[in-house]
Amino acid sequence: MTDITAKAPSRRRQRFPEISTRAWEHPADRSALVALRKLTGFDDVLKKLAGLVSERAIRLMFLATAVKTSERQFPELHGMVRDAAYVLDLDQVPDLYVSQDPTVNAYCIGIDSPIIVVTSGLVELLDEEELRSVIGHEVGHAMSGHAVYRTMLLILTNIAARIAWVPLGNLAIMAIVTALNEWFRKAELSSDRAGLLAGQDLQASMRALMKLAGGHNTAEMNVDAFLEQAEEYEKAGDLRDGVLKLLQVLPQSHPFAVVRVAKLKKWAESDEYRSILAGAYPRRTDDPDASVGEQWKAAAEHYSSSVKESKDPLMGLIRDVAGGAANVGGKLRDTFANATRGNGNGNGNGNSDVPGPRDGRDDRDRD
Repeated sequence: MTDITAKAPSRRRQRFPEISTRAWEHPADRSALVALRKLTGFDDVLKKLAGLVSERAIRLMFLATAVKTSERQFPELHGMVRDAAYVLDLDQVPDLYVSQDPTVNAYCIGIDSPIIVVTSGLVELLDEEELRSVIGHEVGHAMSGHAVYRTMLLILTNIAARIAWVPLGNLAIMAIVTALNEWFRKAELSSDRAGLLAGQDLQASMRALMKLAGGHNTAEMNVDAFLEQAEEYEKAGDLRDGVLKLLQVLPQSHPFAVVRVAKLKKWAESDEYRSILAGAYPRRTDDPDASVGEQWKAAAEHYSSSVKESKDPLMGLIRDVAGGAANVGGKLRDTFANATRGNGNGNGNGNSDVPGPRDGRDDRDRD
């Protein structure tokens, strides 16, 4: 990593002195991060675990096989990572590498000194402002420490996988991986927000996400139509589509592109985003005082609100169950009673909605 100089970005953007990563972190991501940061001795344990994967070897490999950006190599990209560090007030600018790879990708790796890698496929796909948002996204990962915590937890998961022969071990590992993927997806939403704060161009951020889905031919695509597509995906068709969506997303480490673009636009229109632009945001100096309980409460409230606001049929069913299980039971009971009356199988009194026990026996012990 190189020292940052007091150089303003290539175009005027608002800077956020002493901004805490809590300002842009998704509630579910923030609650986990705040809890991990509170663990005494966490850094020492992490460094020991990091010894299992050589960060030095990874850095040497990129030095040998990729191009390290500088004022003489990919100077525009080098300026973008410096701009992002300046806007988000990061003292040390992460090293940025360009890797020859047609796959469209960008990632942040490393523990002590995270580095950012973008593929040549990504550089060729995106324009300047779109690249700025992606690089800001990766700087957000570095500042939040996502690479650090992901590395630790993935190591722990790999270790745990070795005991999968234990009865129910595979189920336990699947539960851990599913939970980690849910966290990683929320971490991606957090870093999308960081990318927006770094670039401060919502249209460019949304175009970048749209291009991840549809490629470079922007003349054939439209951001507004892509947002409408996101709305169509959110509504789904019926309960079957809701279940399929859930099954499709569970193994994913990243949210789907249409979900990301819709979530980012919603955040850009929120009071939270406007407050940050107005200078009212959490500072790093207050990070040690951040309450774990408050963050978990915020995460719970977010999930509750998401279920309430969702137009997905499956989420609608969950609302019914959570908001009144008795009502759902009543609907099922009425449906069953109507069916039995229609077949002449009622209990004979003509008034009760519940069929009576057969042969006077209590059915509670039946399979």
